[in-house]
Amino acid sequence: MAATGAGVLTAASCFSPLRHRRRIHAQLQPKVSVTARESVPATVLQSSTTTNGGSHNGRLEKRSEATRMGQKHDSVAKSEGESSSSSPFGLKDYYEQSIGMMRSNDGGPPRWFSPLECGAPSSDSPLLLFLPGFDGVGLGLMLHHQRLGEIFYLWCLHIPITDRTPFTELVKLIERTVRSENHRSPGRPIYLVGESLGGCLALAVAARNPDIDLMLILANPATCFSNSQLQPILPFLEIMPEQLHFGMPYLLSLLTGAPLRMVTATVEKGLLPLPQTVGELSKAIINLSSYLSVLAEVLPGDTLLWKLQMLRSASAYANSRLHAVKSRTLILSSGKDQLLPSREEGERLRRILPKCEIRKFSDSNHAILSEDGVDLVTIIKGSSFYRRAKVLDYASDYFPPSPSEFKKIYESCRWIEVATAPVMLSTLENGNIVKGLAGIPSKGPVLFVGYHMLLGLEVISLVSRFWAERNILVRGIAHPMLFEGSNTTVDVSAYDTLRVMGAVPVSGSNFYKLLSLNSHVLLYPGGVREALHRKGEEYKLFWPERSEFVRMAARFGATIIPFGAVGEDDLAQVIFDYEDQMKIPFLKDELEKMREGIVTLRTTVDGEIGNQDPHLPLLLPKLPGRFYYLFGRPIETEGRKLELRDRERTQEMYVEVKSEVERCMAYLKEKRENDPYRNILPRLIYQATHGFDCEVPSFEL
Repeated sequence: MAATGAGVLTAASCFSPLRHRRRIHAQLQPKVSVTARESVPATVLQSSTTTNGGSHNGRLEKRSEATRMGQKHDSVAKSEGESSSSSPFGLKDYYEQSIGMMRSNDGGPPRWFSPLECGAPSSDSPLLLFLPGFDGVGLGLMLHHQRLGEIFYLWCLHIPITDRTPFTELVKLIERTVRSENHRSPGRPIYLVGESLGGCLALAVAARNPDIDLMLILANPATCFSNSQLQPILPFLEIMPEQLHFGMPYLLSLLTGAPLRMVTATVEKGLLPLPQTVGELSKAIINLSSYLSVLAEVLPGDTLLWKLQMLRSASAYANSRLHAVKSRTLILSSGKDQLLPSREEGERLRRILPKCEIRKFSDSNHAILSEDGVDLVTIIKGSSFYRRAKVLDYASDYFPPSPSEFKKIYESCRWIEVATAPVMLSTLENGNIVKGLAGIPSKGPVLFVGYHMLLGLEVISLVSRFWAERNILVRGIAHPMLFEGSNTTVDVSAYDTLRVMGAVPVSGSNFYKLLSLNSHVLLYPGGVREALHRKGEEYKLFWPERSEFVRMAARFGATIIPFGAVGEDDLAQVIFDYEDQMKIPFLKDELEKMREGIVTLRTTVDGEIGNQDPHLPLLLPKLPGRFYYLFGRPIETEGRKLELRDRERTQEMYVEVKSEVERCMAYLKEKRENDPYRNILPRLIYQATHGFDCEVPSFEL
């Protein structure tokens, strides 16, 4: 089947927003707001019910999130009889309007609620149950419910302030809901997202129901309560006079770091004019006072004492049953948690749980889900944690990145664009080479086949330019090691960006599905061997002798576009390669251990082409040169399905594609000699005089 890449992305036709057909009907409908950033959603307390919906596929529309959120805000405001021009709601508004919900001292029982403005998922979307932490009302959900609601049916557990339901009864309540919903939709997973105390609840339910398809997401789970700073507070609270209980919520909030985060986030936004900075700080301080007052409402002294006692029993209960947890688990671990040793606990749980991954947030405090910049949907997509059936389908379970997600990814890789100033060329149907990507078909399926540059660095500029210039998302065929989250020899979190951009593990079925979805697919027949080549092997193709992709492309009438990319030799030089490392006993043992922990490819292929062992070569950096791309003349397979069943014809086209890739690289290597801006110093001078966002010219065609 198809070949593999070391770290590649690919493009596909995308999915447009999904909508409900039928809304959830509530039994209890208090008017309470649960706002997220600039939205004003109303919530509904409700019993466990299911909904049906429909979906449709379409091309990706690059609308700004601000516009989409603005439309949602307008529709809600009008439905409530408010003016659509009302100012956006912030944290202060959320805290003030949520007090009514928190003060409803009905004494219980705990119940599920769903934010009305949490989006409209498709009919086959899975259910997500959010299990709150100390607050009991789901404050950690407020920044995420809108986006989560676009891909999940979203319910949040609400535990009234004066409710004293024991931990074991909460577990049974969640368990009843899980079993009921599993009975309704046995083919879909159920997601349990728990923060702090909610993490203990999720683990307990999973341990009691190993046969139900559960997916666990645990944000700083409180299973390490016995080693936390909260443990010494509990005996002190138990003997403290009730008159002194009022100050404990404030102390607790300072330990979480949330108030300080709210104020310092204003300063971290960047250098602002003094009046604006003062104004932003004033708003932050107002938000801080609102936060503390609401926290005091949620956690009065007697409630805090009850919560800590329950947390102690919850931690013991969950830890005693960890051996029974079989569910796939994703742990979000903070590096600066002042309440719990979350960093160490995440590593401990990863060693104990059989299918566990971890994502580390070094600068985050305990209330990680309440921090701006932490996007739960992006984390789920980046860890390949989203699926709608029993088995993950990398092709159809994928959601393209939002504009803000792509912007964040692009900015993190911006240094490569600046350092290499890529030149993009494409070939029209008449054979003329033009600047830009005008020669690339907008309609898929399209298969890009090319040379994998050192470390796969060419992928970043390739994908970003296709998005920016043509509104095409390229989806890549990548090595399976990028997706093996339980593998401890490779930190797969480093590849989350690739998965957000649509990369899929190499397999015949994934290749088939991408082409069937009319995707723009990126394929590197040379794979890891090409991207991690040895000294002196620049621009040498390591392709198999026989075709691996022509027949599949012909089956769907895909357009094959060979391409070449050059410039790695102007960026770095390999000085210590795989052969050198294998000569050192210690490094040889480490490479063999790494090989044992990952899927090996092309095991039936002899010679260097079959040597797909991953390693990290030692490079000598150079003053950055420039990357050049040439997409060759499109090769049509439409209507040639029967013809290309013949092995000889298939091999002829394969050789044609390979020759075209080599021709593209030879053309670029010759032409770049005439580029006056090939080196970075002339480019910097040009940008200093014309602006750093300008297009730097290159050679004449």
